[in-house]
Amino acid sequence: MKHDVFELRRGRTPLLISMPHVGREIPADQHSRYVERALGSEDTDWHLEPLYAPIAEQLGAGLLIPRYSRYLIDLNRPPEDTPMYPGASNTELCPTRFFTGEPLYRVGQAPDAAEKQRRIDTYWAPYHQALQGELQRLRQEHGQALLFEAHSIRSELPWLFEGQLPDLNIGTVEGKSCKQVTRQAMEIVLSAQDRFSWVVDGRFKGGYITRQYGRPELGQQAVQLEMCYRCYMTEGELGYTGYELDAACVEGIRPVLTMLLQGYLMANPTRNAHA
Repeated sequence: MKHDVFELRRGRTPLLISMPHVGREIPADQHSRYVERALGSEDTDWHLEPLYAPIAEQLGAGLLIPRYSRYLIDLNRPPEDTPMYPGASNTELCPTRFFTGEPLYRVGQAPDAAEKQRRIDTYWAPYHQALQGELQRLRQEHGQALLFEAHSIRSELPWLFEGQLPDLNIGTVEGKSCKQVTRQAMEIVLSAQDRFSWVVDGRFKGGYITRQYGRPELGQQAVQLEMCYRCYMTEGELGYTGYELDAACVEGIRPVLTMLLQGYLMANPTRNAHA
């Protein structure tokens, strides 16, 4: 299913992988607002679609992929623009800074309230309508919906957090967005390997989508994975935009991602004959 602002690839299991920050496009009529550097969309969750697509095909998971950059509007922030992590540096619904802290917009060109609302209506709302609709379809067909929020980020970003992140950062909103058995399944997979460092509900506990749609009491779970760039691609210096997949790194991380998603499914068996 293709829409102007997203692509939904339906799977054959209750698992849906959402990638709200993989979009890179900024509409041409908005280019003049931004500093030139912003047009490279450097804070994208780079290359997650080709990284996850073979796993999704293997496991029968669906994919939800946006077209536009988070610099236009962040699909993983609430429409009210309340901070996700009070007391820490936060990116906004319509971000005004790079992850390094510098301004995204030319002086006087940041979106006003009317422009923010236009972006919500045009870009944010259709993505969330599709997400909500697909989760509802999965619950109807399989008796449950399993949402996996796929994200990635630079290993070190002093404006957002201190030090270096663990390789793999699982977020379950302190266990509120999924069943305990799901959280345990993730921990078992991660404990069984020693190549990648990891944490559950550390700096990144889950963004708006995980918090909003993780409703285990309704048969709808959500888990977020914030993965460091270094796990699967060349990271480069701050401001660097020539990011490329690293074949050797992909070979190492893809089996771990596969096992995480397999664990998610196995921890939540479906009794529906269509699964």
